[in-house]
Parts: sequence; C-alpha cells; structure tokens
Amino acid sequence: MRAIQITRTGGPEVLEVKELPAPTPGTGQALVRIEASGVNFIDVYFREGRYPSALPFIPGQEAAGVVEAVGPEDPAQPTGLKVGDRVAWCGALGTYAEYALAPADRLVHVPDEITSKQAAAALLQGMTAHYLAFSTYPIQSGDSVLIHAGAGGVGLLLIQIAKRLGARVLTTVSTDEKAALARAAGADEVIVYTREDFAARVRELTNGNGLPVVYDSVGKSTFEGSLASLQRRGMLVLFGGSSGAVPPFDLIKLSTGSLFVTRPTLRDYMATRKELDWRSGDLFRWIAEGSLNLRIEHTYPLTEAAQAHRDLEARKTTGKLLLVLGS
Repeated sequence: MRAIQITRTGGPEVLEVKELPAPTPGTGQALVRIEASGVNFIDVYFREGRYPSALPFIPGQEAAGVVEAVGPEDPAQPTGLKVGDRVAWCGALGTYAEYALAPADRLVHVPDEITSKQAAAALLQGMTAHYLAFSTYPIQSGDSVLIHAGAGGVGLLLIQIAKRLGARVLTTVSTDEKAALARAAGADEVIVYTREDFAARVRELTNGNGLPVVYDSVGKSTFEGSLASLQRRGMLVLFGGSSGAVPPFDLIKLSTGSLFVTRPTLRDYMATRKELDWRSGDLFRWIAEGSLNLRIEHTYPLTEAAQAHRDLEARKTTGKLLLVLGS
C-alpha cells in the first residue's frame, strides 16, 4: 500500500511517500480501506515532534472508509463490526495511507446519507466544536462568545453550533474574504485582526464588560488579547496553537478577574462510547438534515500531503483539508 511515513521530525519535507505492506488486524482491530483522510493541526504537531511518537510512523488521525477485515473480537468490548461497513474514526495515528488499522470500539458507522468525504471532514473538527460548545464551556442562550480563526475548519463549525445554542458570536479573521465566510456561517460580529486590536474591539462590543468565554485555537499571538477580552471569572479555552506555543506565564495574571484557562483535547471528551456516539451522532444528523454546513474546499491526493501541510501552516486555507484516496 502507499502511505506517508515520517522517519524524522521536522518540516513538511519529512512527509515521504512510501510503499509499505498493508497491516493485519489484531484483537479488537479492524483494517479499513481509506477513502478520505482529514488533515489537521494536530498532524503538524506530531510531524514537528511537539507531540512525541516513536519513529517511523504514519501520520494522520482522522479518516473514513470501508472495513476490509476484522480481527478477533475483544470479548470485553463487542462491536458487531463486519466487512463492508462504512466507518469513520479519529484519535488513532496512521490515516495518511491507503489502508489503516483502527480500534474497532472507536469506529462510528457512517449513515448512508453521509459521504466518506463528509464524514472525514466532520469528525475531528466537528466533535472538537461539539465538546467546546457543549462541555468545556457549555454555551447558554444569550451568551456572547469569541471564536478565533472563524473561517477555519473548527471555527466555521463552532460558529454554527454556538448560534444553534442561542449565542451572540464574535469572531476574528485575517482577511475580508474570510470575514465573508464567517458571516455566512452566522457570526454576528467579525473582527479583522490584521486591521484592528481585537481585544479593544471586544471591549467596545460588550460595553466594556468582556466575555464569559474565548475559544482560542491560535495560541501565542492571541493569548494575551484573549485574556484581556474576558469578563470577571471568564474562561479562556485554549484548544490549539496555530501561531505557536504560548510561552510560560505567571498565574498571578489570572487574578485580574479570577480568570480561568483550560487546555482541553478531544480524546478526553470522547473517552467513553456514550460521549463518542453523542457527539458523532449529533454531527451526522445535522449534516444529513442540512442544518450544519461543511466547507470542503481543499482536497489533495495522498502524494501531496506535504503541500497540504504547507498550505495549512501558511493559514492560506479555509474550512477542511482532506487527502482523498477513493470515492
């Protein structure tokens, strides 16, 4: 099978196309023929070595496809999985490939109304948006919230979910083109941060009060401004670092308003089968009924994975990036 393999950490150039043997599923595993694989910032963190993994490894943690083989079932976690099932999953390395092993108990069935591209585009970023809005800081109707990178993959989905929950949504973007996308997703106020101080603008838009929550996937360049945008006892939800890692800071800064900072990850919000089914089930239902719109603008063949990373890191993209391997 063709796969992208990393033998050393570094820039996009370390994403090498290799011919490797297809793996054999063990107990509690399934072999999936991948039709679409998601490209996410977490893949960059693994590629760079910020998130360590034993070398060599196949990157990628999100995919959809068709079950080709099923290993012996784990009697403690029966799944009823069978060859030919359409499935999707995230949170397990190895999806930048034509075939991948997946934990059978972490696979979700893809409804007939959903394509493999849609499933791969929705799962990781969609469940991230879901846990941010429903669990990390549960949005209440009437809340005003700030979502950074509103034209990104998570941003566009989080805007829609926040509006579904009755929030007033403020968002930041870098260009007028991205501003139009954020508004189309439902954002009430769009701040072009390349032209104005977003924290000052947030204060204007909230009559000086600040916000109960800021959802920040940018990190280094926005962290201080995000803190300054919070109301007393507000929460900064730092769930990414597209501009780089946040430097160490003195926790005394949080005492300016008894502020909260959390650094959540998806794996802790889909730790149980109940949570996984809740989040993925909501997403697939909303997509099927047309109330949650996916933006799949950037697709690449497997051999262009390095270019996909370059485009993602340059922040030239909007919506979801996919490696497409099949129908």
